[in-house]
This record gives sequence, C-alpha cells and structure tokens, in this order.
Amino acid sequence: MVAVQTPLAFIAQRWTPSPATVRRAALSAVVMSVVIIVTGGAVRLTGSGLGCDTWPKCTDDSLFATPEQGIHGAIEFGNRMLTYVLSAAVGWAIIAARSTKPWRRGLTRLGWAQFWVVMSNAVLGGITVWAGLNPWTVAGHFLAANALLTVATLTWIRSGEGDTAARPRVPRPVRKLSWALLGSSALLIAVGTAVTGSGKHAGDSSDVPRMPFDWVDAAHVHAALAWVVCLLAVAMWLALRVVDAPDDTRARARDLLVVLLAQGAIGYVQFFTDVPELLVGAHMLGSSLMWVAALRLALSLRERPFDDPAATPTARRDPALTTA
Repeated sequence: MVAVQTPLAFIAQRWTPSPATVRRAALSAVVMSVVIIVTGGAVRLTGSGLGCDTWPKCTDDSLFATPEQGIHGAIEFGNRMLTYVLSAAVGWAIIAARSTKPWRRGLTRLGWAQFWVVMSNAVLGGITVWAGLNPWTVAGHFLAANALLTVATLTWIRSGEGDTAARPRVPRPVRKLSWALLGSSALLIAVGTAVTGSGKHAGDSSDVPRMPFDWVDAAHVHAALAWVVCLLAVAMWLALRVVDAPDDTRARARDLLVVLLAQGAIGYVQFFTDVPELLVGAHMLGSSLMWVAALRLALSLRERPFDDPAATPTARRDPALTTA
C-alpha cells in the first residue's frame, strides 16, 4: 500500500520556505486581521450592516449584492469578500509553518487556530445579520475579530523565535506588571464595545436596538480604563529603564506609549465632536494597533532562542520584518 499524503504534507515535501518567508506569511495574517476589523467598522459606520439582509447569501435569491441594494449592499458584500483574502493570508501562514524544516508543529497549530477563529467568526457574523444587528452579537463579532488578531500576532512573534523553552529577560515583578497592562488593555477593548453598543452608530439606517446603558456613562468608564492603561504603560516604561531591559523591549514600551497617546487624543476629540464616523474608524484602527503593541511588549519580556543560530531571522537580514 502507498501512503496517501495530505496536501500540506505534499507541499512541505517539495518546498522549504526561508525564515523570512515564514515571518512574512505570519505578518500578512496580522495585517489582514487589522484590515477586517477596520472594514467591519466601516460597514457599521456607513449604515451598511444590513446591506446584505441575509447570510450566507446577500439576498434570498442572490449570492451577490444586487443593484437594488445600492451602496450599502456593495459595502457589506465587499467586507464579506475580504474574509476570503483573510483566509488566504491565514492559509499561507499555515502552509509556510508546515513546510519549515524541521516541521514546527506548535507554529502550525497556531496557524490552524487562526483558521478556526475565522470560520467561527464568519458564522457569528451571519448570526449577527439574522439577529438584525443585535448589539450583543455585534460586540461578540468584534471581540472574536480581536481574538483572531491575538492569535495572528502570537503566530507572527513565534515565527521569529525558536521552539526552545522560554527564558525571562526581565525580573518577575516587571513581568507581572506586563500581565496587568495586558489584562487592562483587553478590558479596555471589551468596555469599548459597550460604548459602541449603546452609542449613536447602530450600523443600519433603520431602528436597531441598543445596549441598555447611557452611552455617555459608558464612555466615561471607558476613558477611566484608558487612563489606567496609560499609567500602567508609563510604569512599565520606567520599570524597564530601571532594570536595564534590552533595547528592543524598551522600544516596544515606547511604541505602546505613542499609540496610547494618539488613541487617547482621537478618543477625546471624537467624544467632544459628536462622534463623527471618520474619527470612530480611526479609533477602531488605533484599538487594533494598541492591542498588537501591548502583545508585542508582553512577549518581548521573554525569549526563545533558535536551536540553530543560522536559522534566526535577524533584523540585519530583513529589517522590514522587525519594523513592520
């Protein structure tokens, strides 16, 4: 009997990607995760959430948007089509991870975790349409997209590391501070869904139920949490200087502070200018960038060297990967 190969095993037998290629593949999934979050926000902010009034088809009779649905149908259908681009990016990351020599099973599992999150969130998106943009399902859809961004970022970072046991680079109290920062950042994003769910942008031109909160009160709670995150980020930046942390780790802390300052400025301006759509979209982009920056900082506090130093994708070989 001849053993039957899976398609992934067939490709892996005939192709060995360079470490830089693996890292680019993982980065493409991160980029598309951010894009899908921002374009999903654009669907809501343009009132196109029910541009396609059913799922998985766009109408009961058509898989595609029809001229009768106008610009709202085109926007909603376009966002659905971007899911295929996202899936292609995740697929590339899976194939690249599976084709490394030796096979990196942990990295491949992270790639498959992205795939299942994408599929699950697609179904949740369909439920959101069936539920008429119920704000709770909309919030769940957004949080699931951030879960995908989390796994994609972790895959990207792990693609630049080895598979040895993690070694700490800073003292334990600093690492605990980083987890507090990461946890408060996650809570900040979650509370942001309450501001959205009770706020002015329902996602459709018709009457859509809102969360039973006063959106101004929810925004104040969100702002208070943002200040907590900023204070923790400043404390982390100072702590890393005190313990003489590696330069790249201190750079991650600086990057997070820059993103937080920009995000805070956008947040306050949008609040006092009656939450214009363009600024809300910019705030959603900032939310994604903040989360990626917080994850990169937390994961830079430990290292996983390569067993083979020659396999290390150093910044000198590919500076774009490090600065992306």
